[in-house]
Amino acid sequence: MEFSIIIDCVIVFASIIMLWKGADWLVDSAAEIAHTLKISDLVVGLTVVAFGTSAPEFAVTISAAITKQTDISIGNVIGSNIFNLGFILGGTAMIRPIATNKKMFERDGLFLLITTALIFFLFFGFDGWTAGDSFTQYEGVLLFSLLIAYVAFLFIKKDPPEEVNPDSATLESYAFFLIGLVMIVAGGHLMVEHASNVARYLGVSDWVIAVTIVAAGTSAPEFATSVAAALKGRHGIAIGNLIGSDLFNLLGVLGLAGIINPTMISEDIFSSVFLLVIMVGLTLLMIRTNWRLSRAEGTILVTINLIRWYFDFAGS
Repeated sequence: MEFSIIIDCVIVFASIIMLWKGADWLVDSAAEIAHTLKISDLVVGLTVVAFGTSAPEFAVTISAAITKQTDISIGNVIGSNIFNLGFILGGTAMIRPIATNKKMFERDGLFLLITTALIFFLFFGFDGWTAGDSFTQYEGVLLFSLLIAYVAFLFIKKDPPEEVNPDSATLESYAFFLIGLVMIVAGGHLMVEHASNVARYLGVSDWVIAVTIVAAGTSAPEFATSVAAALKGRHGIAIGNLIGSDLFNLLGVLGLAGIINPTMISEDIFSSVFLLVIMVGLTLLMIRTNWRLSRAEGTILVTINLIRWYFDFAGS
């Protein structure tokens, strides 16, 4: 038993290396690809990078929808989005303040706020939760259609690259993008599985593992990518990755889950969806303040998530 735990610890360490090295390659190659396509770091962060790093959430949610585990299907999306804005965006800002801009606020941030509010009203209406509330296939189609329209808009009205003479993408750039993406997704998966084994060996309950290691592990690609991008000064990729991931989760993942398996809405998720609306609004306010997400503001976002975790544990 002790030998298997040693192996688990080694794999956890290796998965962390995979996450950071994969994120390093992903950010550099994504910036080169964005410049070759004559689009900004922000747009490539909102789309290609965001969708790629959301692969773990996509896999978990769609699998849960197919097997009719509806609470997991919806809860994973909402929980991941709160985690993205709280721990990941907040934690990244604590490590390195993130520069923001007007377009990030008015176009992408406001669209995320409108989308999150739309989810709230689709789930609960104007009168809060009532027995029998449901998430229908038509609502799933609406969300998925909004994602397609948003991505199409970004590429039709594309922003120019930030640099005057940027490095152009080569065949090697596309190869490193794919390798980096595979490494961070695989690294996140390995970290969840083997860190959970270590936690169980130490006597940690499955519930605590679920809301800590699993939540953090499925969001590890976003965290590694955003921190790497912020440290390299690629602020558009750093924050675009998180806004784009949240939009992809809400419109793409949740929309597809609703199309696959329409479901009844549980009262238990009301507070989480409401908190997500508040978190998005607060993040928008921070993006607008001095066009910079500071360390102090990052600390506030992380603290809110820690408080939420405390009440989750207390409630359990």
